[in-house]
Amino acid sequence: MRPDRPRLPPLRWRRLFPFLAWPHPSWRVLRADAWAGVSVGLVLIPQALAYATLAGMPPASGLYAALLPGVVGALWGSSPLLAAGPVALTSLLTYGALQPFASPGSAHWVALAVWLALYAGLIQLALGVARLGILANFVSQPVVAGFVNAAALIIIGAQLPALLGLPADLDGEWLARALAHWQAAPELTLATAGFGLTACGLLLALRRWLPRHPGVLYACVLGIAASALLGYAPAGGAVVGAVPGGLPSPAWPSAIGFAEHRALLPAALIVALVSFTEAMSSARTLARKRGERWDENQELIGQGMAKLASGACGAFPVSGSFSRSALNLYAGARSAWSGVFASLCVAACLLWFTELLAPLPRAVLAATIVVPVLGLIDLGVFRRLWRYSRDDGAVAAVTFAGTLLAVPYLHWGVFVGFFASTVCYLYRRAHPRLLEVAEHPPSGTLRDRAHYELPPLAPGVLAVRIDASINYVTAPLLERFILDRLRPELRTVLITATAVNDLDATGIETLRGLRRLLVGHGAELHLTGLKRHVWERLERAGLPEEWGGEAFSRTEREAIERLRAQGARHRA
Repeated sequence: MRPDRPRLPPLRWRRLFPFLAWPHPSWRVLRADAWAGVSVGLVLIPQALAYATLAGMPPASGLYAALLPGVVGALWGSSPLLAAGPVALTSLLTYGALQPFASPGSAHWVALAVWLALYAGLIQLALGVARLGILANFVSQPVVAGFVNAAALIIIGAQLPALLGLPADLDGEWLARALAHWQAAPELTLATAGFGLTACGLLLALRRWLPRHPGVLYACVLGIAASALLGYAPAGGAVVGAVPGGLPSPAWPSAIGFAEHRALLPAALIVALVSFTEAMSSARTLARKRGERWDENQELIGQGMAKLASGACGAFPVSGSFSRSALNLYAGARSAWSGVFASLCVAACLLWFTELLAPLPRAVLAATIVVPVLGLIDLGVFRRLWRYSRDDGAVAAVTFAGTLLAVPYLHWGVFVGFFASTVCYLYRRAHPRLLEVAEHPPSGTLRDRAHYELPPLAPGVLAVRIDASINYVTAPLLERFILDRLRPELRTVLITATAVNDLDATGIETLRGLRRLLVGHGAELHLTGLKRHVWERLERAGLPEEWGGEAFSRTEREAIERLRAQGARHRA
């Protein structure tokens, strides 16, 4: 009898080649994956052309970025249905990173894009191999929200000229040039706007009433047919034009200057982190819906390998696409083989059908970018984040403004947001919650004395709680809080450490010095609720031996009873 599961290769081989652990697919699974892969591939082809345009690259490079990276991402990633390929945000970051150095579409621009893909891929690969996928969490959700909203507005603004048939360069003479353009060819301008707005309307209608249908494919097929029938290209309309056929040949990228290599590294870091944050969101969503586990470090390796494959093919950085991954799931994909079939669909287009893409109006491509990006705009997120936390709301707003002001250096907007979130994080850690506590009669636990208007825990007792680790930042604040409340009648200071998760050398020395100071004032220091690893730190420092067991108690209840018993003895 054939076993349900194949015999797995050794662990060391599965780490190097995770696809060796794929289950053997049945014909039923392959049929489902083939259907889903072709559905995704047919949508991927026009999207690849559009995102290549957004990145300032030749249209053919978009198909190259959709070919091998999709297979490599599936082979070395951990999320089987995550569709790797060109995406809007990564394409926009590519355009912003390269704009200061070359003209879009030029050979030098392409060389820079290839190097950017290679550097971003190497960064992701290194992070994955070092199992540092958690570093992607350092790009916080408020930073991502602010950047995505700003980037969506920038994308839409950049595509409006192509969508409406207007001049692209926005400057002081734009209105005059737009008027001259209209006077020179009013019919052509109307035709371009007609193509763009009709495609937008079709895409919006399909997203509203037929969300599972490949609206991008429908819009592009109808656009190609209408363009060919109306003679849009011969009349001077902007179309995709001739797309070179044939599969890409992997080659070493063209040489660029050392200063350009150095300038690309910050942008590559941001592309690596932002694109992985986007891919991570898609992978998590797919894992929840399919009830599967995924490995963020392995996915980093897969995404890094996909970027390296894209650079080797002469294309730009890629990432995991949420929309195509969702389509993959809706179309009934069962395994990573669907990504292989999607890439085969792109390969077939490159080999035999590139001539059919030539009449596709660029206004339609602009519509295929604008409409999906509209779904990224969520200005209400700023109000929600502000309501949750003013710090997070401020970080999102700073990132949003920084990204808009940083045009064309969009990656600096992420750096601004990261810096702002780091400052807020350090500020919160440097201002821990310190409060005097007392017994709350209904629960019998120690609560905020001021908030609940409670009497002192016992005569001559100051009970303090710190809701943070005791380290080099917080230890001086704890010491100052206690010393500010030192009174002649004070006999005991109780520190309840139930919320203390860590204790460093500064914290230990601060506690030791604080106890000496209190003893000099005729008082003593008592600790309660210590976690095991914090207690072990104190043991290694020798504090239990120095102070004696009476200075420590396991629980708050034990501390309360002990201190009250001591108070009773003193009164007697």
